Amino acid sequence: MGETIFLKSYHKSHYDELIKFDLPQDQINFTALPGHAIEQMNNRIDQENLKAITIVLKDKPIGFFILDYGKDKLELTNNINSLLLRSLSINHLYQGKGYGKKAMYLLDEFIKSNYTNIEELVLAVNFKNKSAYQLYLKVGYIDEGKSREWLQGFQHLLKKKLI
Repeated sequence: MGETIFLKSYHKSHYDELIKFDLPQDQINFTALPGHAIEQMNNRIDQENLKAITIVLKDKPIGFFILDYGKDKLELTNNINSLLLRSLSINHLYQGKGYGKKAMYLLDEFIKSNYTNIEELVLAVNFKNKSAYQLYLKVGYIDEGKSREWLQGFQHLLKKKLI
């Protein structure tokens, strides 16, 4: 993976490429495809608390996620100075090349540069989504043994300190 990826604020110009995303059926059970995530975001009352991020390789969107500063994060942490990472996906054509891992490392610096009050990141990952769980552990998320039951089964509640 010698090619450089970037994190960019989502722009409408990314949409056409993002809705072409392909994910295997076993992954669709665990994350929202970008088109659906964008639709859900646009329908939320608290849109000002959400920031959509596109993972870009050269000029091509290859991944997507949402940073949520709203109250949903408080289901995973008591820290009001946290962000909830939601709906991470990498187009299947680009998986297995280290782009997801690189994006998660870039996210730390992105947050430190754009959200100076954020102390930690939190997320929930399904027990059955072993590859995503391993990715998050590799990039520094901590599993303190907390979990919750959710739509597709139990989820690990992970956190990563940024300070």
